Amino acid sequence: MAIETPTSVPAGTPGPVAHPAPPALSGRARLVLLVLCAAQFMVALDFSVLNVALPVLGEDLGLSRSGLQWAVTAFALPSGGFLLLFGRIADLYGRRRLFLSGLAVFGASSLLATMAWDPASFLTGRALQGLGAAVIVPTGMSLLTTTFPEGPLRDRALGISGTLLSLGFTTGMVAGGVLTDTLGWRSTMGLLSVAAVVVLALAPKLLAESRTPDRPKLDVPGAVTVTGGLLALIYSLSTAAERGFGGTDVRITLVLGVALLAAFVVVESRSAAPLVSLPMLRRRTVAFGNLGGLATFSMMSTIVFVLTLYLQDLLGLSAFGTGLVFGVQGLASVAAGAFAPKVIGRIGARRVLVFSLLGQGLFIGALLGLGEDSGVWLATVAVSLASACHLGAIIAYGLTVTSGVPDGEQGLATGLVTTTQQVGITIGIPLLGVLSTTQGSLFDGVRLVVTAAAVILVATGLAVGAGLRRAS
Repeated sequence: MAIETPTSVPAGTPGPVAHPAPPALSGRARLVLLVLCAAQFMVALDFSVLNVALPVLGEDLGLSRSGLQWAVTAFALPSGGFLLLFGRIADLYGRRRLFLSGLAVFGASSLLATMAWDPASFLTGRALQGLGAAVIVPTGMSLLTTTFPEGPLRDRALGISGTLLSLGFTTGMVAGGVLTDTLGWRSTMGLLSVAAVVVLALAPKLLAESRTPDRPKLDVPGAVTVTGGLLALIYSLSTAAERGFGGTDVRITLVLGVALLAAFVVVESRSAAPLVSLPMLRRRTVAFGNLGGLATFSMMSTIVFVLTLYLQDLLGLSAFGTGLVFGVQGLASVAAGAFAPKVIGRIGARRVLVFSLLGQGLFIGALLGLGEDSGVWLATVAVSLASACHLGAIIAYGLTVTSGVPDGEQGLATGLVTTTQQVGITIGIPLLGVLSTTQGSLFDGVRLVVTAAAVILVATGLAVGAGLRRAS
């Protein structure tokens, strides 16, 4: 698909060479970007739109408190576990084809969840939603990076995509409460079904097929070990968030997940056509870029979780008031999304990633100033500024990881990016959020989580900075 760019200055032109004007997107390219970003926004919305509806949903369908956890876990397991596999399948057999299939599965399963008549039908719908998301996210991202060439155009496209990703998560928290109070919990799932239908209607006319020129055999042993390892790890950490790490099933699946991922590394080192290229993972930009992505996603999701508890359970803020706090956070993300590509154009994605991680850590650290009976304004300002840095980190790590990667491996590279994203969102709350409910008081737990998140982000920022400084 052609992307319109200004005509460059001919070689040999006398006098000083003028800097080219910023590249422009054609009308069709804008529509392609709109469709791909709408799909990513829809999936991000699904991560959070149901959260505030869970108590009402459980009462309506007869789900116990422990069963409500599966409303989240049933989605998280396939959405995180199958990302790498579908990213590679898309490279080999067609990104557009798989993207459209994922939209169809997501839309149909959202309709099933909307019409659910018992816990089993609802959880089936959620699991299929997660499977559809595991197809949409890597294929959508690889379609974006192969459509827009590396440079300012891709920077802009990823900036818009990253902004909508962050905004979708925040919008879901606000919209979920409004929809549940006015139309009932089923409207949260119905909204996703309608969105999928709209995107599916537009996508076939706009998206061109793309795949790798050669089609090597799919690495089945690698697919089995990495998918099984991710599924076991996500199950273990998600279950630990509800019941702690003392359960036998939690310990077994945690060990199994680590063992399978270790086996995956061995399998890939011996495979003629590996699912994941180990030389790619040894690239500093890929390794340290994904480390930064993992930290920014996991810590931000954790802070949002504990701040929700703090605002409602300690300060007595209503669900609507809490939604307004995170609404300001969403506006900060939008502003950062518009600003970040310009900064990246000036100082580079790697520096922006490092500065964003450090800034996110420092602003989260400012939350240590919260009091047991006051702190709404501090929470609003600090989490909004941290979210702006978080958005900068999202855009910068995606660019850092995918820059310099051939088109034939973009599905693999973006599969790593999106796996980091999904796993980061999934593991943050189990690893740190559970601390907020296991301390002597909720306030002590919130302070402990804030301290840990700030330290992790600053330490990661310094490590990423040191690692990328030596990258070629």
